Amino acid sequence: MPITPAEVERIFRASGALREGHFVLASGKHSPTYLEKFQVLQRPVETERLCRGIAEWARTLDLATVAGPTTGGIILAHELARQLGARAVYAERREGGAGREFRRGFGLARGERVLVVDDIMTTGGSLHETIAAVRAARGEVVAAAVLVDRSGGDAHLDVPLLALWSLAIPTYAAGECPLCGYVPMTHPGTSAPGGAAPREPPVEAV
Repeated sequence: MPITPAEVERIFRASGALREGHFVLASGKHSPTYLEKFQVLQRPVETERLCRGIAEWARTLDLATVAGPTTGGIILAHELARQLGARAVYAERREGGAGREFRRGFGLARGERVLVVDDIMTTGGSLHETIAAVRAARGEVVAAAVLVDRSGGDAHLDVPLLALWSLAIPTYAAGECPLCGYVPMTHPGTSAPGGAAPREPPVEAV
């Protein structure tokens, strides 16, 4: 049975992944709402259920490989590839942060059919970079899929896209944010609970 947007929302809410406050996103924009995907992805049963919703849609695409961007995309690519009987690869940021590339011996055959997946789509930047990496490696991007599209319709891809849950969450340029000066800012993924210093390098936020 296909997963519904309401069920995806329930999973995110039940896991504590839907957070309210004042967040600075990886794009530099500010938002009153943040989706902490790792609160969901730490739970294998829920992750399997979400990926099954994508796998049911993707089974007719004749895929050979599932590719995702680091960090959350690794988990999704691996679980989706397991369900689809495909291979999983992931794209890492280039040195200096300009675009993504495949390392660690990952390679694609010319025309290899690839599904690109990610957890949360805000600007579509990680998806665009991963799609570019697949094409640079001579693969063919057949489609893309995300757990949540929070772009409000502003992110566009040149391949078919499946989003299990779409919602419009406001974002503001740093100089236009109505929360600044009133609500303390949080950089998701960079601090331990309670504002303590990070214990490991920050993961990529959405």
